Amino acid sequence: MKLRFAASMLLGFCSLSPVLAATPAVELVIQHQQFAVQELPIQANTKIRLVIINHDDLPAEFESYDLSREVVVPGHSSVTIYIGPLDPGRYRFFNDFNHAAQGWVVVATPNTGH
Repeated sequence: MKLRFAASMLLGFCSLSPVLAATPAVELVIQHQQFAVQELPIQANTKIRLVIINHDDLPAEFESYDLSREVVVPGHSSVTIYIGPLDPGRYRFFNDFNHAAQGWVVVATPNTGH
């Protein structure tokens, strides 16, 4: 029974890996207690893998009420979170340890080509 459960879990993880690998990645860098960019453009209706990289010695806390995300990023490390798919709009994020550091995920209306 345990072997069958372990095998099914392994198959489940293997079947998810191509999906996760296909998820577009966007990097957000924290340096000098600030976000390197204040606006992160992403496509509407797309799930993304947001990699938050902290180059500082001090930890930072990526927080967004709009995105319902909160994660501590230790100094000299990175964390990955998933966001989306999102509707067009602007979604605020900030460093909860330094409220002066803030930015926006900007989701544009998709270009339909018409």
